[in-house]
Amino acid sequence: MAVGGGLEDGGCGVNARRPGGRRSTARRRFWDADRDGGWSGRRYGVTPIHDETVHSRQGTAAGAPVDEPARPDRIRRPADAIRFAASVVGLAAVMLLVSIAQETTHGLHTDIAEGAAHAPRLLLSLATLVSSFGVLAAPIAFGIERLFHKDGMRVAIALLAAMIAFGLTVGLDDLVVRGAPGGVLDSLIWGGTETAPVHTDIAPVIAFVSAVGMAGRARWQAATWTMIGLAALTGLTASYASVAALAATYFLGRAIGHGTLYVVGTPNPRPPGRAVVAALERLGLRPERAARMDEPADGAEETRRYGVVLAPRPGNGSGSRLPTGRGAHGDWDLELHVLDRDQQTAGLLYRVWRLLRLRATTTGRALRSLRRSLEQESLMAYAVDAAGVRTPRLIGTSEVGTEAALLAYEHVPGRRLADLDDEEITDGLLTDVWRQFRALQEGRLAHRRLQDGAILVGDDGSAYITDLRAGEIAAGDLALRLDLAQALTTLALRAGPERAVRTAAAVLGEEALAAAVPLLQRVALSRTTRTALRHDRDLLTRIREQIVRLKPETEVAPARLERFRPRTVFSIVALSVAAYIVIPQVASLDIGTMTATASWRWVLVALGAAALTYVAAALMLMGFVPEKLPLGRTVLVQLAASFVKLVAPAAVGGVAVNTRYLQRSGVRPGPAVASVGASQLVGLVTHILLLVLFGFLTGSTSKATQDLAPSRAVVIAVLSLGLLAGLALTVPRVRREVTSRLKSMFSGVVPRLVDVLQSPRKLSTGMGGTLLLTVAFVLCLDASIRAFGGSLPLTTVVVVFLTANALGSAAPTPGGLGAVEGALTLALTISGLSAETATSAVLLYRLLTLWLPVLPGWGAFTYLQRKEAL
Repeated sequence: MAVGGGLEDGGCGVNARRPGGRRSTARRRFWDADRDGGWSGRRYGVTPIHDETVHSRQGTAAGAPVDEPARPDRIRRPADAIRFAASVVGLAAVMLLVSIAQETTHGLHTDIAEGAAHAPRLLLSLATLVSSFGVLAAPIAFGIERLFHKDGMRVAIALLAAMIAFGLTVGLDDLVVRGAPGGVLDSLIWGGTETAPVHTDIAPVIAFVSAVGMAGRARWQAATWTMIGLAALTGLTASYASVAALAATYFLGRAIGHGTLYVVGTPNPRPPGRAVVAALERLGLRPERAARMDEPADGAEETRRYGVVLAPRPGNGSGSRLPTGRGAHGDWDLELHVLDRDQQTAGLLYRVWRLLRLRATTTGRALRSLRRSLEQESLMAYAVDAAGVRTPRLIGTSEVGTEAALLAYEHVPGRRLADLDDEEITDGLLTDVWRQFRALQEGRLAHRRLQDGAILVGDDGSAYITDLRAGEIAAGDLALRLDLAQALTTLALRAGPERAVRTAAAVLGEEALAAAVPLLQRVALSRTTRTALRHDRDLLTRIREQIVRLKPETEVAPARLERFRPRTVFSIVALSVAAYIVIPQVASLDIGTMTATASWRWVLVALGAAALTYVAAALMLMGFVPEKLPLGRTVLVQLAASFVKLVAPAAVGGVAVNTRYLQRSGVRPGPAVASVGASQLVGLVTHILLLVLFGFLTGSTSKATQDLAPSRAVVIAVLSLGLLAGLALTVPRVRREVTSRLKSMFSGVVPRLVDVLQSPRKLSTGMGGTLLLTVAFVLCLDASIRAFGGSLPLTTVVVVFLTANALGSAAPTPGGLGAVEGALTLALTISGLSAETATSAVLLYRLLTLWLPVLPGWGAFTYLQRKEAL
């Protein structure tokens, strides 16, 4: 079977001798795979095509009915949005450059002007003459050519973009700069009023060219951009525009063109099903009828799929055909996968984020051309078949115009694993899936998307591996282990961890499964699988437990797959904002005077109270864990948590450290999370009750602090927030999200609290630790205030602490940095302290509770890790 497939406009004409002595020309387009070096000769397979056969096939293709939904007239392509964003970023970069590097850009413009002065005047005059006519003639000629091809809608959209660009550039040149001289736009001008910030003549042309689309038409592109380049050169030599102005013009024109195209929508360039089926003629196949097999989904990364029935070959009464399958969509001979050019950028931003975030060996290419996608899937299909993996056979590939390509597979009747009922997923089927997976691994082939939609179960019960577009040949060990982790998770989601691991061990062996344990992380899995895991958050943990039961010496520490974590980026930004808030406060203080005037007796009291908080936190945790925990080690864990606060928000770091400590102490993951959640829940309820109680006490007993008491405005604000929250919860999606988060946070908390209530000793320890924690922090803050000569009623200090602590826990900054300082300083100032005393007291309090414990916390963290307690 001949395999066609060119995506370039070039071709090679080959003459073949027809029967009877006449000659017939068979024209085959070609493309070569990308090579990293060297030279390899091309090989061509040519099949003589008779004129009668051509006419017969064209007639058959034109009459072959295709059952598919109506195509939309216009679509919004992700590529247009991405190009618009990139152009806006480029325009902003030019503006920033001319604002901060004026001398450099001035020098560049001067050098170009001097170089142009030495150029032959005849050449410059010729360039000016040609560009004056050509800059408009080339796009107009292309637009007329498109009108002859009945592509008037695209031309109309391009003209709209050109009009918008013309109006905007004229406004910038004549109105904005004159109205705001000396601004950023004015800085684009060189040489006074004879130049303009943007090139009014070529900006509309660039917008037109960007919107009309010249992809695949290299000659038109070369002619048009040559004229634009000559016009830009003319503007430079005539001092009409500067280099910066031309750069701004380019990015502005591109942004307007692609923005208009995305807003209005581009005429649908995807070939219809009839054109796709007609392209099978290039493979020597005669389609009889076809139908769309998938549901249309614009913006998705999935390919279009068509089922095709072939007509009998001429002269063969038996109707020689490919093996016919009986599927849900009919008796199909072929299944066509159509790759649309505009769909190659779907999900690009997500893939770029994954490429930046994860190590390079764990991700594929972020962006592939249509040709590259066709090559990769074709190569993967042949490699998988050669490795002995059961997969639909690739019959051939072909281009479909300039905007799509197809891959024709032999149709295998069956259903996807995702469509099977639970009772249909037997151990025999799971074993067969693992056998196909073993063949993939032995052939060093990485699938990269082994989701339940990529596993086809034939009508005979056999498993097939499909959807090979993201695959990789000659894969490394890490990629193969990632595939195993993905396959384990996919099958465990359908059949449960115990069956998935048991059937995998029978085929792959325990050693292979043990190698996948460090990679069983959410970040290593596909986006679809991570979404499914939201409904079963402890599935990966249960898979690890099943493997560890088979092989207890398995290394369970997670492998480092990420270059950085999102929380790291967020923490850096948050710390920068916090530093912006805190540093001016510190800079305004006289540290020497503050140190000399501080009462060291109260400083020592504050230090003792700060140390007491770690004992209280340890008692609080121990009270909500039915298992016995040593007090000394638990105190060290709380000290280690103070070190973790610097790299995580205050409400997150302590939870993670305590949960890890309980697991290392022999508490199972579920009860460990429930115990920490129970302590957090009781602490939250106690915090709210104390805040309400002391708030009303403070407001009713102290005239000096009535600003902190609940007022009518506060009550109205609280009621308004409650009303907004209630309205938000009426939205099903918001309600599901809140429910899932609360369930994951406090799942198992109630049974854990019941266990604690049955032990009065544990209950008193937990509640006593909770109250002691608040008392210790209040004493530390009160002593810090008294160290600088200030004095407030104790009830007021309690309200100030509880309010600031609530804000610090809600703030996303590490340790509540910035939020706590600001809230404490403001509250203390409102309560009657001077600004200098309040700021000094807050800085001393934060020094003792946040910064001073960092070094001991790091030592405790290192010690506990060495003792395998964390």
